[in-house]
Amino acid sequence: MEFSLDQRSASLSVGEFAAFNVGPRESGDGPHGVWRAQLGVHWHNELRARAADDTPAAEFEVAIAGAVAHRGWVIQLTGRIDQWLPAAAVPTLREIKTVLHPLPVAEAELRADHPDYFAQLAAYVALRRLAAPTAALRAELVFVEAGSGLAQTVVLTAADETCFDVQLERVVEFLDLRARARERLRHLHFRSPFATLRPGQETTRAELTAAFERHPAVLFEAPTGFGKTGVLLEFALGQLQAGHFERVLYLTSKATGQLQVVRTLAAMTAPAANSEPPLSLQPSPCSTALAVWHVRNKAEHCVNHTFHCVRDSCTYLADVAARWAGSGLSRFYLFEDQPRDLPTLRDAGRQAGICPYEITRTALAFNDVWIGDYNYVFAPRNRGLFFEQPGFDPARTLLLIDEAHNLPARVADAYSHTAHVDDARPLLAELDHQRASAPLLRAWENWVQLLGALPACDSLDPALEADVTDALDQIVRALESTPLDYAALGPTFSDQLWRTQDLAEWLADSSFDKLLWCARAGELRFTCLNAAAAIGRALREFGGVVCATATFGPAAAFADACGFAATPTPHLALAPTTTPAFFHLSAHTPWRDTAYDVGIDARVDTTYQRRSSFAGVTGETIVRLHAAAGAAVAVFFPSYAYAEQIVRALERAGSPLRIALQPRLPDLAAQTAWVEESLAFTDAVFLVLGSSFAESIDLLGGRVTHAMVVGPALPEVNAVQRARVAALSSLGRGAAFRRVYQIPGMQKVNQALGRLVRAPGQRARVLLHCRRFAEPDYASLLAPEYQLGTNILDDADLTAWLAQPFPPPAPPLNASASA
Repeated sequence: MEFSLDQRSASLSVGEFAAFNVGPRESGDGPHGVWRAQLGVHWHNELRARAADDTPAAEFEVAIAGAVAHRGWVIQLTGRIDQWLPAAAVPTLREIKTVLHPLPVAEAELRADHPDYFAQLAAYVALRRLAAPTAALRAELVFVEAGSGLAQTVVLTAADETCFDVQLERVVEFLDLRARARERLRHLHFRSPFATLRPGQETTRAELTAAFERHPAVLFEAPTGFGKTGVLLEFALGQLQAGHFERVLYLTSKATGQLQVVRTLAAMTAPAANSEPPLSLQPSPCSTALAVWHVRNKAEHCVNHTFHCVRDSCTYLADVAARWAGSGLSRFYLFEDQPRDLPTLRDAGRQAGICPYEITRTALAFNDVWIGDYNYVFAPRNRGLFFEQPGFDPARTLLLIDEAHNLPARVADAYSHTAHVDDARPLLAELDHQRASAPLLRAWENWVQLLGALPACDSLDPALEADVTDALDQIVRALESTPLDYAALGPTFSDQLWRTQDLAEWLADSSFDKLLWCARAGELRFTCLNAAAAIGRALREFGGVVCATATFGPAAAFADACGFAATPTPHLALAPTTTPAFFHLSAHTPWRDTAYDVGIDARVDTTYQRRSSFAGVTGETIVRLHAAAGAAVAVFFPSYAYAEQIVRALERAGSPLRIALQPRLPDLAAQTAWVEESLAFTDAVFLVLGSSFAESIDLLGGRVTHAMVVGPALPEVNAVQRARVAALSSLGRGAAFRRVYQIPGMQKVNQALGRLVRAPGQRARVLLHCRRFAEPDYASLLAPEYQLGTNILDDADLTAWLAQPFPPPAPPLNASASA
């Protein structure tokens, strides 16, 4: 649907009009869609030939269009009727629809099962009468059983024609709600997220706005603790208020970050106690001038004991479209003051007997800010939730991507898959038990045998790749012509079958570099080496994009990883002379200029081959760092194995140092509790670079004054990294190594060190413990605050550096809590 709120008009196809609904929509044909479409074309051609024989004047695929005025809106409809029989006793419009269930059935049942078909034919009748109001007209639906070709004709009645008016009401209801949303944004009031501005924050919004006006694709870089979330939201609300966009998408990879955005928006837009109620086109008990929806994944919404989203097996999904009108759940999009947290949605869905995810799916279109994971824009399997929303137009949407340094890797993961023989073999037995068709059984048996014969290898040879492609194609073709009981198959087996289509499409997609390899026998990995094309394709759909993080690394490399070429662009005075297609804007943070005292320890070599011989020196250095600090110190390692090696080295040396080694805890609350306890009761906290502890734990700022980084965190050398280097061979071996290994490794170092200073007045003494940190290739990838350090060449240098006082601090600054 395309619409203009200013012109109060909308245009859509007749098919789209007939299926339009503000509420849940029934699912499509799923894996049978292609099969049904192919049979549909066949029966359309058969009936066309019969009609041409019976009525030589018959016309086919006849264009019908017209504009209908309704309640102050003008709706433009366009479509093509299957058959127009002008020479019949009464001129007849005929629409042909294939169905999967047996025919004949009672006409009332057909009307109940396929209301959109009757609405579509009713729309054609209404449009035809606009052109010839007084002419006699007959209309009929011909239902064709897809498997046999048996046909049943249903004549459109006067009662059926009211479906057209019902659909007009649905479309206009949606348009009225969108107009109300725009009016709400025109009167949007919000406050600053900062009680007191830190130095650098005073001008950031203006600089971001000015940069965005010239180049609506911006890389916004600001250190941890600066208040990026608040700055981004203040900028975004200003863009909404000015009418530049009708919606904002705020994406970040962590649920904790998403919750922070929700809380910050609530604080920024909450009305003052003495404020006037917000304006709207119709009365509404709104308590806020902004409608915000935090999107959680489908499985989290589920109220069943097992998540298996098949309508035939879930009472919460059965006839959901028909039951929605009486459920009372429309309150979640009619009234913006309704709580929309996940427990509330689950409780409301349980009481109404409707899937809570359908509440989110329906209400989303009427909200101004959507908050969620990267997958809803970049993952093929998930993006339908956003992009299939009625009225959603990326060109009129502002996309904000927080923690954007994670984006290339996350999207590559979304485009990667794994198939394992131990998963495929039980499904073969289950398909036999379900009495699946012989072609599907043969195709799946071939797949199981192929997976079972695969040895561990860094890449498949071309002949094996061809076998994989052929095996998957056979399965996909068999699924298209095989009805299956997916409810009986269960979630695990059903998902395996559905994913074969993804694997076949992955192999056929030539837009990205890919690797087929086996980490172990019988386990085939479909790895996307570079998702730049997919990212760039998605980003270019949006009217504006801001990618924000504390650690982009080289802007040109990040832009390239997002499918943007490094080309000269016009700039503001604050920008460098050349930038990638993104406009790179760095926040001003004068309070960090003297916050770090960095030492570069060139006494040791922490490369994998040499680190064991320096383990004793590393352990002794940690002891000396703790003695200088007089409190707990943070020590960052490239891996768990390396951290454990140093723990053993300290134990062998008889060190009394109390060590807390980071556990594998996925829950943020548990991680936070562990850090608090470790800082209070141990002498050294060992953390792993790149883990959630090093990237997300904000408790170290102001709590730890001395820290140590034991070598750059270069990625593990494996088949994937080697393939990525090979894919970048045109850049030269050195540049490819830098892109694949050095940039990601040093990015983790920058992320960890950024957590040590989060506010004005905080200080940190940091020892970069490896001679590689002194090499230009590595040193240039450090953030500017960490580059000018003291070179430590021997033990005397270390003693002197640890003993010297901190450099004088910057002038006193007013601190405030970051948003």
